[in-house]
Amino acid sequence: MSAQVLFTALCHTDAYTLDGLDPEGLFPCILGHEAAGVVESVGEGVTSVSVGDHVIPCYQARSKAQKLLLNGRRVSQTTTDNTVLDPSSTSPPQAYCADLEAQPCKFCLHPKTNLCQSVRAWTGRGVMKADGASRFTLDGKPLFHFMGTSTFSEYTVVHEVSVAKVNPAAPLDKVCLLGCGISTGWGAVFNTAKVQAGNTVAVFGLGAVGLACIEAAVEAKASRIIAVDTNPDKFASARQWGATDCVNPKDSATAVQQVIVDMTDGGVDFSFECVGNVEVMRAALECCHKGWGESIIVGVAAAGQEIRTRPFQLVTGRVWRGTAFGGYKSRVAVPQLVDKYMSGATKLDSYITHNMKFSEINEAFDLLHAGKCLRVVLSL
Repeated sequence: MSAQVLFTALCHTDAYTLDGLDPEGLFPCILGHEAAGVVESVGEGVTSVSVGDHVIPCYQARSKAQKLLLNGRRVSQTTTDNTVLDPSSTSPPQAYCADLEAQPCKFCLHPKTNLCQSVRAWTGRGVMKADGASRFTLDGKPLFHFMGTSTFSEYTVVHEVSVAKVNPAAPLDKVCLLGCGISTGWGAVFNTAKVQAGNTVAVFGLGAVGLACIEAAVEAKASRIIAVDTNPDKFASARQWGATDCVNPKDSATAVQQVIVDMTDGGVDFSFECVGNVEVMRAALECCHKGWGESIIVGVAAAGQEIRTRPFQLVTGRVWRGTAFGGYKSRVAVPQLVDKYMSGATKLDSYITHNMKFSEINEAFDLLHAGKCLRVVLSL
């Protein structure tokens, strides 16, 4: 199906790939993955969206089922936020687009993951599943798709499984952010860590994703939220979002993980690494409490990087986890997140620090690299 992209935001993943750090980065390609637009046309067999629908592209795809069968048995399906989907319904929600009876996806059926594999092999190669080819060309030569979305374009072509139909009343220049970073931060807290009231939390990296973790931790009623960044200019925003403490690792000769352990009588219950730096990942793990502390890796490290710690850190009960798109099963969850925004229950608008024209994209990248923006939304 094709969609007219009306608004697209800049995410650090776009810059990360542009800088050659993505092990799957293919060039030439059309970047962009955090966006919103309107369906322009649909291909044969597309049933979950129609021309004119408002949609958010989803780099993390999501299959559907006309009949939910696993090992020959009809099953209930539960999203990562514990919403149970009725298997007896003859009209499944639009969130499902591939027939799991014909093409089983054990990832979509499993309640513990959102890593749908229905088109993953093709999006990783920058092509469409139908014929293994790209839909973009320049001077007669193919351009690769990026993350199955390629939203730095006035029009894009995506798999049906890679788009979520959303409330047409929602402002697309705002909810476009729900296609990646903000949802990832929220979901890391709600779905992956499952932070509970009274828990203590440390968030490493105070960009938009880190602030989204703080926002979610506040909603989960964490008792203490420690914001960690080497740029003290970000502390005002962290406190505005709800951080109770701010720590600059440069302010002490003591390793930041030990600083946090000392602050919290043994460490935090949960930490979130939102930088993509393997040394920060280690610090985030080692600031967790012995016996039960969990660290969630949210940031994406450069190609070839490896994480490390002393095995004793894990033997003594700490847990290292990762998360993609915050564990949200995209086509089910994104419309729900849009509805939550429409109810006024989020700080989504506050993440947008700049609105610019797409022709100003290079200036927008400069702001991103300089750490002078949270999210820049570009209008096409």
